[in-house]
Amino acid sequence: MRDELIPHPSSLIPFMYLTLDHITKKFPGRGQEGLVTAVEDVSLEIGKGEFFTLLGPSGCGKTTTLRLIAGFEFPTTGRIILDGRQLEAVPPNNRDMAMVFQSYAIFPHLNVFENIAYGLRIKKLANDEIRRRVAQIMALTKLTGLENRMPNQMSGGQQQRVSLARALVVEPKVLLFDEPLSNLDAKLREEMRFEIRDLQRRLNITSIYVTHDQEEALALSDRIAVMNRGKLAQLGTPEEIYERPRSKFVADFIGLANFLPARVQTLHDTRAAVFIGDKPFTVSFSPTEIAGQPSLIFIRPSDVQIVNDDAHIANRDVQENVLDGQVVKVTYLGEKCDYRVRVGEVELRVQTGAARRYTAGEAVRLYLPMEHARLIGEE
Repeated sequence: MRDELIPHPSSLIPFMYLTLDHITKKFPGRGQEGLVTAVEDVSLEIGKGEFFTLLGPSGCGKTTTLRLIAGFEFPTTGRIILDGRQLEAVPPNNRDMAMVFQSYAIFPHLNVFENIAYGLRIKKLANDEIRRRVAQIMALTKLTGLENRMPNQMSGGQQQRVSLARALVVEPKVLLFDEPLSNLDAKLREEMRFEIRDLQRRLNITSIYVTHDQEEALALSDRIAVMNRGKLAQLGTPEEIYERPRSKFVADFIGLANFLPARVQTLHDTRAAVFIGDKPFTVSFSPTEIAGQPSLIFIRPSDVQIVNDDAHIANRDVQENVLDGQVVKVTYLGEKCDYRVRVGEVELRVQTGAARRYTAGEAVRLYLPMEHARLIGEE
C-alpha cells in the first residue's frame, strides 16, 4: 500500500492499465428511426493506480462511457483493453471490476456484514477468508461495530460506506464510481470525498469516477477528462483543466469565468497582443492549448483586480490591461464581495476581498494581469 499518490502531469502518465481505443457508442433513435451517437471516437489511456474522472454536464456521454467500461453497454466500434486483455465483448461479471452506485444499491434485507460479504460468497470463498476480508475492509471504511445493522437503520453516509466496502472487498482491478455522492448533503459529501480519495491512495486501486460536480472532480482526481456532446473536450490534471482551458466550453464549465471578445494583433511565444474594443492588451497565449481559432480573452473573477485607489493608479504595472467599468450589482459573500461590472456591452464578474467595498453605480477600473488573462478559442 502507498500512503501518498502524487498527482502526475499528463505528460508523465504511469503504466498504462486501461485503454479506450477510439470508442464509439450509438443507440437507436426515438421510434427506432436512425441512430443517436452517445459517445463519439473517445480514446483514453488510464494508468495503474490512477484516480481518473469523467466530468461533464448531463447528456455529455460520461455515464455511457463508464457503462461501456463496466460492460453494461457494448461499443459500436472501438476497443477496451484492461491489463493487456481485450474486453469489449466480455460480460460485466468477468471484467474484474466493481462499481459504487449513486443509489447505494445495497440489499435492504441483508445486514451490513452480509451486504459486504455478498460478492465473496458468489466467489465461493471459505467462511474464514470471508470473515477476515470483511473485517479488514470494514475497518478501512469505518464500519467496524455495525456488522448487524440493517440498511434502514443507517444514515446515507453509512450506506454509501457499505456500498464502497462491498466494491472494495472483492479486490477488483478497477473501481468504478457512478456519481456516488450526489444523494448526500453538502457537508457529508465533502467528508466522503476525502474518505474516498484517502482509501484510493492507500489501496493504490485504479479508479474511474463520473461526476457533473466540478469541485468534486478537482478535489479527487489525478486527471480529468471533460466531455461534451459525446466527445472528449479536454484531458489533463486538475491544474491544467482549471488554469489552462482549451476552449470556452471547458473554461465556462470548470468554475466561474469571464470572456471578452478580442481582436488578435500578434502572437509571439507565450504572449499575444490583442485589442479589446479599441484598447491594446497583452495576454498569455499557448498555441498547443487552444481549440479552434483564438478569439476570446478568458479570466477568472478572482483574478480581476479593481485598481481605483491612487497607489494602484501610480503603479506602472497597471497602466496597461485596464478597462473602465461601472458596478451594476454587489453581492456580499463574507470574506469577499462579488461584483457585476458593466464594461461596454459586456458584464464582467469580479470577486475581491470585502475590506474595501464598492457600490452599485460606482465607476471602477479593472486590471487584467497578463499571467491570468489568457487567449482561448471559442470552441
